[in-house]
Amino acid sequence: MRLFAFFVEILPLVLFFIGYEWGGLFVAASLSSGAGMLMLLHARITQGRVAFFPIFTVVLSAIFTLIAIGTGAETFIKIQPTVFNGLFSVVLLAGVMRGVAVMKYFFGAQFSLDAMTWMTLSFRWGIFFGFLAIANELAWRNLDSTGWVWVKTFIFAPLSGLFMLAQLPVTLRGRLPHSGEDREP
Repeated sequence: MRLFAFFVEILPLVLFFIGYEWGGLFVAASLSSGAGMLMLLHARITQGRVAFFPIFTVVLSAIFTLIAIGTGAETFIKIQPTVFNGLFSVVLLAGVMRGVAVMKYFFGAQFSLDAMTWMTLSFRWGIFFGFLAIANELAWRNLDSTGWVWVKTFIFAPLSGLFMLAQLPVTLRGRLPHSGEDREP
């Protein structure tokens, strides 16, 4: 079952790459957004709920795709990762500066972690999202569409997966007992 879950998670990216090769950026973005919507529907049916983070991601992707198609400007597809990653970076890091672990609001239903772990993850992901926003800006401004799609698919996506795996030790150390209450560090 975990293999199926992994496939479902990467399906929008796979369809993005295939769609680009088959029909260009508009087709790629449309297929990816459609797959994201199907993933939300699948989660709703199988889990009875959908977390905020995937909803926001899919809605933002759909909005930028519709704007790009409506205006005929591929740039809206290319800047979508910058806007998404930049926004989350700002939200997460502003939360850390205010002493609020925003990651808990996004993923608290999936993980039961102590307060320090949530804060650490909020900081780390905030920095990483900022890095991805800057990297995407550099990529789309300096590469042609094919180069940008390649970097998005084969560099940024695996890099995100590796970063997520690198956070696993701190996440596992910060798990709470089944009580569901945050223990203070």
